[in-house]
Amino acid sequence: MQFAAFPRVRLGHFPTPLEPMPRLSAHLGGPNLFIKRDDCTGLATGGNKTRKLEFLVAEALAQGADTLITQGAVQSNHARQTVAAAAYVGMQAKILLEQRVPHATDEYEWSGNVLLDQLLGGEIVAKLPAGTDMAAEMEKLAQALRDDGKKPYIIPGGGSNPVGALGYVACAHELLQQAYETGLRMDHVVHATGSTGTQAGLVVGFRGSNSGVPVYGVSVRAPKDKQEENVWKLVRATADYMGLPASAVERADVVANSDYVGDGYGIPTESMIEALRLTAQLEGILLDPVYSGKGMAGLIGLIRAGHFKKDENVVFIHTGGSVGLYGYREIF
Repeated sequence: MQFAAFPRVRLGHFPTPLEPMPRLSAHLGGPNLFIKRDDCTGLATGGNKTRKLEFLVAEALAQGADTLITQGAVQSNHARQTVAAAAYVGMQAKILLEQRVPHATDEYEWSGNVLLDQLLGGEIVAKLPAGTDMAAEMEKLAQALRDDGKKPYIIPGGGSNPVGALGYVACAHELLQQAYETGLRMDHVVHATGSTGTQAGLVVGFRGSNSGVPVYGVSVRAPKDKQEENVWKLVRATADYMGLPASAVERADVVANSDYVGDGYGIPTESMIEALRLTAQLEGILLDPVYSGKGMAGLIGLIRAGHFKKDENVVFIHTGGSVGLYGYREIF
């Protein structure tokens, strides 16, 4: 798979570190845990969306766009990184936020990512009720901008389309190289899965490389069947976009566990709080309460249930977002 054919703007600090988590591993009694630090991508406190934006922003510039439009939840890590990317390349950024979390505090509504959205120069066009057709709202905004002589480029929520997923195809290759250089046998890769782009890219990257590394997603929003179907749809679209044969990926490659969502997207759970505290106090690493916190809760729950062998090596992908902790101060 050659990436040179796809336009790319360098926005992040890569490769991100791949680090052992010896104290958390010992606390849980195995397996051997490692963490891929995609919270260290460098773009306005970092996060996994930076990898996707390298390809999305490049396509926007190639099309002559002057404004980026995207959407997400109020404490969207993706929105914050999109605004930062726009600032870096000299574009405007307009974002639509969806109020997915019920009974949100003022801290949730205005601190953390929302504060940074504004500091970075992004325009929060509207905060819309949960359940709004956000794709339709972005298109309305784009048309209004076109009517005003602008050239907008719409980025889907989470940057999750075949262009954005290229970022995590590249991450799979990066992980394989790091594993080779350090002599690490990767038995499993685990991460939080939401808008599907991260998981789809990893599946295509590992499968397309014939690595045999399985990817396990811990859903933060959708039920298992829906999440897996959404990921599989993007896996196929990404493989096709890259020119890979249909046989390069299989439906069985897509696995998502929805047992750790709790009452819904962005709503705290006891297992997330425990996972966040353990990772902070044993490894000095800050997770976030929406994605990586629930992803780590899933990993810990699977370990306790005996899902992994004691001598296996499990890589957890930290998707970033710790700035969102400021919107959840009361739960700690």
